[in-house]
Amino acid sequence: MKFGQWLGLIAIAAALVLLWSLRDVLIHVFAAIVLAMALCTLVGVVRQRLGCGRPIALLLTLVGLLLLAVVVSAAVVPPFVQQFQELLRQLPAAAALSVKLLRQALDQSSRMIYGKEALQWLQQTWTAPLADPGLSSGVGRLLGLAGNLGSGLVQLLFVVSVAVMIAVQPIAYREVAVLLAPSFYRRRLRQVLVHCGEALSSWMGGVLISSCCVALLAGIGLSLLGVNLVVANALLAGLLNVIPNVGPTLSTIFPMSVALLASPWKALAVLGLYVLVQHLESYVITPSVMHHQVKLLPGLTLIAQFVFTVLFGPLGLLLALPLAVSLQVVVREVLIHDVLDPWRQQRLAR
Repeated sequence: MKFGQWLGLIAIAAALVLLWSLRDVLIHVFAAIVLAMALCTLVGVVRQRLGCGRPIALLLTLVGLLLLAVVVSAAVVPPFVQQFQELLRQLPAAAALSVKLLRQALDQSSRMIYGKEALQWLQQTWTAPLADPGLSSGVGRLLGLAGNLGSGLVQLLFVVSVAVMIAVQPIAYREVAVLLAPSFYRRRLRQVLVHCGEALSSWMGGVLISSCCVALLAGIGLSLLGVNLVVANALLAGLLNVIPNVGPTLSTIFPMSVALLASPWKALAVLGLYVLVQHLESYVITPSVMHHQVKLLPGLTLIAQFVFTVLFGPLGLLLALPLAVSLQVVVREVLIHDVLDPWRQQRLAR
């Protein structure tokens, strides 16, 4: 290799190291881009309905979102916070009751199969840590540890500020990204970025409708079953629905814990309700509202969640699906259409 080639290789390696060291900043920038795409989608709807210019439409969108946040905060947040605190207080009791029921089932099974004292050592080893009376204080310490409020507010302010700035002039920021590419590929890159924006807009609209439907169905079902803390559990089901695979599983734990304190059979009914809701969401709601969404295989979605969580932490888990949607568009348009397809045609032409 010549000196210039070695120099280019070193520059690429240095750029990769720099990007790796800035991965936390990059994931926050991507979150801002996703939020900016949501704002741009709403601005487009306002412009189409009212026929006004972009600055007026953006101002109306921001004012409308602010008013909606105030109304939701006044009407929904107080009961949600109250019920969520009550839910956290009931979790230790539900865990203790679960341990008790497991011990009873284990004891009955051992009597039937092995004899009365056959699995006593396993019961003590398994249940002793779970039945620790310090579980409540441990949960409190974990919650206190997980909530670094100051840092979270600064990061949220950064994401929102960058998103609003991008939403003011989205085309100008897109052109900045286009200029980073070689001149012969800028026109094609502009098309790829447009495809990514359309895919993200479709995904966000579909997820919003899907999450609202899941929250509504969960609330109706829990009310019919007579489960307490309906508002908190329904909102958690809708919010956690944004995280595929992991979110629905986590949202099931809370209402089952509350129902278990009333009756074990009610907990099983709650489990059946959430399985039904998720099947409706997966096979009826999502296909109906996401006609143009980029199709992601469940296995690839799970792999993306694992990889992006390892790379970027909890925020990577939250943004795993939009990251996967964007990467799939880039791979399809750039790697397949622009690299592999022409290469295959050249091979066939020889």
